[in-house]
Amino acid sequence: MTATVALTVVGALALAGCEADRRAAEGTAPNVTQDDVVVSGTAWLPPQLSYAAPLTVTGSRRETVWQGLGPTVHDGDVVVLDTYAEDGRTRKVVSNTWAAAPRPVRVSQRTLGSELRTLVVGKPSGSRYLDVAQSDGVPLVSTVDVLPGRAVGDTVPQDPDVPQVKRADDGTPTVTIPKKAKAGDDLTVLPLIKGSGPQIEAGQLVTVQYTGVVWSTGKTFASTWGDDQLPANVRIGVGDVIEGWDQGLLQVPVGSEVLLVVPPSLGYQDTASKLADQTLVYVVDILDAHDPGIGPEPGSTVSPTPAPTAGGATSKGASAP
Repeated sequence: MTATVALTVVGALALAGCEADRRAAEGTAPNVTQDDVVVSGTAWLPPQLSYAAPLTVTGSRRETVWQGLGPTVHDGDVVVLDTYAEDGRTRKVVSNTWAAAPRPVRVSQRTLGSELRTLVVGKPSGSRYLDVAQSDGVPLVSTVDVLPGRAVGDTVPQDPDVPQVKRADDGTPTVTIPKKAKAGDDLTVLPLIKGSGPQIEAGQLVTVQYTGVVWSTGKTFASTWGDDQLPANVRIGVGDVIEGWDQGLLQVPVGSEVLLVVPPSLGYQDTASKLADQTLVYVVDILDAHDPGIGPEPGSTVSPTPAPTAGGATSKGASAP
């Protein structure tokens, strides 16, 4: 079941049962309203909110904090949401996806809610939005970052002797193995699109779109692209994924797309996988990267799409074994 991400934030349900606190705060609030909230901070990091609690919300305030430079958001597009919210009475954090996993969604009124959908559709991805409003009597101060669901940056020319990548209008890659190309024994990492975000560090939770192809057959064996798929969230550099990913994705800037040619020794060798003796080709789009544990998180969301685990390969549309 797809969760609805309303602009007044996913974490609002965490405030149930706080009626006593609300009554205690009534009548004691200074004249601090939604107009006094100040947002600062930089991209790729949680926002910094400045206001005095308890906050009195007499209406609503919805605005763009900054406008991104990514592709324009349309209905049906895949985007990645980073959300942060505080209870305006106490400044308690009630939602913080930077502490766990961002929320990949396919844009629609059902998945975003009417207010957030209206705010983001037709606007560039990469934007941050502020919302200050009442939710069931609770003043919530929240931000939503809407990141593109594909790599964004400068395209790098491809060597004709390596696997070739063509992209559909939505960014879906198609990989072709040249007939004269030979798979080597070492890991190959080739940039296809250079992003401008921070470099991936070991231990980070990374949000990716990817396609995996068997070198010997040219057939796709795994992909997050498709109408029924969403990006995957994976830990890099800690042994949660195949070694080819752990080595090949470190220090890659967020927003990039890279081509990985993974020999069996860095893939599924010595496992029961059908791909144990295969050289594998991956096209990986890096959409976001988090340091788990930045602030409290009442709940986390992970993508339903699996990534290449260290214990065995995944099949397209199937769960990891």
